[in-house]
Amino acid sequence: MQLRGSSLEEGKNPTVTVKINQPRVMPHRLLKLLLLFLVLCFIFSAVTISLIRHFGGQSIFVTNMSRTTFLSCIDEEPLNFDRWIRPPTNLLHSMNDSELLWRASFIPQRKEYPFKRVPKIAFMFLTKGPLPLAPIWERFFRGHDGLYSIYVHSLPSFKPQFPSSSVFYKRQIPSQVSEWGRMSICDAERRLLANALLDISNEWFILLSESCAPLSNFTVAYQYLMKSKYSFIGAFDDPGPHGRGRYKENMLPEVNISEWRKGSQWFEVNRKLAISIVEDNKFYPKFLEFCRPPCYVDEHYFPTMLTIRAPTMLANRSITWVDWSRGGPHPATFGRGDITEEFMKRVLEHQNCTYNGQQSSVCYLFGRKFAPSTLEPLLLLAPKYLGF
Repeated sequence: MQLRGSSLEEGKNPTVTVKINQPRVMPHRLLKLLLLFLVLCFIFSAVTISLIRHFGGQSIFVTNMSRTTFLSCIDEEPLNFDRWIRPPTNLLHSMNDSELLWRASFIPQRKEYPFKRVPKIAFMFLTKGPLPLAPIWERFFRGHDGLYSIYVHSLPSFKPQFPSSSVFYKRQIPSQVSEWGRMSICDAERRLLANALLDISNEWFILLSESCAPLSNFTVAYQYLMKSKYSFIGAFDDPGPHGRGRYKENMLPEVNISEWRKGSQWFEVNRKLAISIVEDNKFYPKFLEFCRPPCYVDEHYFPTMLTIRAPTMLANRSITWVDWSRGGPHPATFGRGDITEEFMKRVLEHQNCTYNGQQSSVCYLFGRKFAPSTLEPLLLLAPKYLGF
């Protein structure tokens, strides 16, 4: 609105002229631009909503993962020494065999430990499934916490049902199918050793089966092993068809026939030899390819390899007792009726062997093969004859 005042004329009243502006019509070009802008906004909104629907969950996951990673970096103590000496809390790791053997072969180059290390014995059970003699082992271990570790390798399909109070609770390692006489059985033994080596305090490593039972109390076994200068594994030269007769010239140049050895698969080795077994990639391919039935690799691989690598560290005998007196390709299996006082005396008395270069009347700490039915009589006789 526009006000315009007119001049005053003599004799006339002043007047006011009022002019009202008319609304202008929006130019056609500006209208087009506005419509185009609205269309672009609509398209942008639609695309944004579509992207959020499609990628929104992943974006949130990535954001949360980044936040978790960031927080983990803050919470973790990468230089905390306790992480290196603390044994794994969960044995069910995700490492494959190659990763596990590589990790287990680490060796500290300094002999002195910068912490108070209490050496332990790793009891490694190679089984198909249940441990029917578990109760006698429970009694054997009772009161000796911190001096032993337990590892169980069974068929992957087996699900153990040990109560939380058991020493065997959650002690099963990631396992694979193993077959007697094949390299898969040696793979299982190396798998047990490698898992046990992850605990820096494990100093001795004992291979046992579900049919093994202790023939001494824990204190005797612990002192016997910790004071031993030698590892216990049979490694003898058998000139017959079941010894050198299984040797093939394809083993050359790694293994000469004069170095070919035979022994029981049930061993007791110290940490140095345990590492030697898991780190081997020189002899393993030869035995894998050229020692197949009737060459039973579990009887030749470790005895031969250790004879070549560390002959002066072997006692050349086992401390796991078996009875071959009944003949046949396998040692005798004992049932409930066999476990008597006379049996215990026969096994435990009149022993004679060499221990640290001296004659000894204590030669065996463990025995096999005990059927599940032997559990009750073994528990009854253990206090008198085994000391627990």
